[in-house]
Amino acid sequence: MDHNSQELLRDLIEPLYRGKFWMQLTGVMLILSGILTALSIVGLIVAWIPIWAGWVLMQAAGAAGRVFESGDSRDMKFALGKLKTYFTIFGVLILIYLAIAVGGMLFGAIGMMGMMGGSW
Repeated sequence: MDHNSQELLRDLIEPLYRGKFWMQLTGVMLILSGILTALSIVGLIVAWIPIWAGWVLMQAAGAAGRVFESGDSRDMKFALGKLKTYFTIFGVLILIYLAIAVGGMLFGAIGMMGMMGGSW
């Protein structure tokens, strides 16, 4: 890979490289919250999700650092792929959360109508 390509990759990855500390901190906090969630019985079912998301974010941060130092395009692709996975995980979680919230509101509204005898 020529010097210009390496410089281009370093320029492109610089914002991620500067945010590497925050990505790592968020990753560690997600892993710790997953471990704490696993301490409850119900938490065992979902604890793997924040642990997985934290691990993926830590991998993205590490790859961003490697790209900035070496200018390797494979690490760039790896870092961006891990960020895609991280945002996909949380996108799906938000959709599930919204579906549960809307379902809960509908269930509550139907319950209230039942308590009122179906009349307003």
